[in-house]
Amino acid sequence: MYLSKVNYKADDATQILSSALKSIIDENTVIVCIGTDRAIGDALGPLVGTMLNNRGFRYPVYGTLEKPIHALNIYETIDNIKKTHKKGNFLAIDACLGSKSNIGIIQIREGPIFPGKGVGKKLPQIGHFSIVGIVDKIDENNRFSFNNIRLSFILELSEIICSSILLAT
Repeated sequence: MYLSKVNYKADDATQILSSALKSIIDENTVIVCIGTDRAIGDALGPLVGTMLNNRGFRYPVYGTLEKPIHALNIYETIDNIKKTHKKGNFLAIDACLGSKSNIGIIQIREGPIFPGKGVGKKLPQIGHFSIVGIVDKIDENNRFSFNNIRLSFILELSEIICSSILLAT
């Protein structure tokens, strides 16, 4: 279920997203950012995690450019996060594939993220709530077309998500 959905180019995107996040974020919030910096399209999560840490976000943040959460470490990392924060209210953030017309949409959803789903991987889900940025279309082979994604686009999406989270707290 969508709690909020907005195009990143909307003038009030940050306000729309932060309004929805105010009802989600509490003292038990743990931010879990999924992705890798080795592919521009998949760097959304680690960029948001790094931006939040650099801006002194007061709640725990996992998944940064320095320590990303990706397919090779996700099982162990999620287990450790859940053990460390037994009462955690997990807010997961990840890049997502969608229809061409939805590229640039940022969605806040009730429920978990299913990392790797868009590229045919079965990885553990995470999140009571999730934020996804649709960064590319699903092609006929269900793969990212990484060469078409611009870093500036991913940075803009990351800034809006980060600013929305900070504004909500």
